[in-house]
Amino acid sequence: MIGAAAPSQLPGEGAREVAFAGRSNAGKSSAINALARQTRLAHASRTPGRTRQINFFRLRNAGLVADLPGYGYAAVPQAQKRTWQDLLWTYVTSRSTLIGLVLIVDARHGLKALDADLLAAFLPSGRPVMILATKIDKLNVAEGRASVAAIERALAEAFGAASSNVTVIAFSATARRGVAEADEVLRRWFES
Repeated sequence: MIGAAAPSQLPGEGAREVAFAGRSNAGKSSAINALARQTRLAHASRTPGRTRQINFFRLRNAGLVADLPGYGYAAVPQAQKRTWQDLLWTYVTSRSTLIGLVLIVDARHGLKALDADLLAAFLPSGRPVMILATKIDKLNVAEGRASVAAIERALAEAFGAASSNVTVIAFSATARRGVAEADEVLRRWFES
């Protein structure tokens, strides 16, 4: 629908929005594509830092999905990285039409400090969070279960009771694992 590289470029508030956030190369674009049942809606790349603005996609229910720039590693100048992170922070902490946050976490690496920082800013709002533990297909079954359990433990330790507002789903865009569960969570968010 539109890309925004600065707060002044964000679409007017009105439609309910869900944001997809995560570290660079964690699989945000692939997750959006899997959930949309499309292959090239959001551009997926092996190169971290390809999403350089907030990209908005309109849903059939008139809601919006916001694909946020990745944070953490990206092969771009430090000033550009700071600009992206400032935009992401402003959007996530102040956007009144934002009804929920989908945090993309690579299941092989678990929650990182920047993920925890984002959650610390977002969870006090009382809005729900869904963590998609992506690339779960790259782990065997036992490793996948252990990865999800480790994310849930880290949430409980860091955020206590606020972590009860977070749903963690084992997810693979390529194997289509967790897609139906994530669809159901998103459906409930948009209908509430």
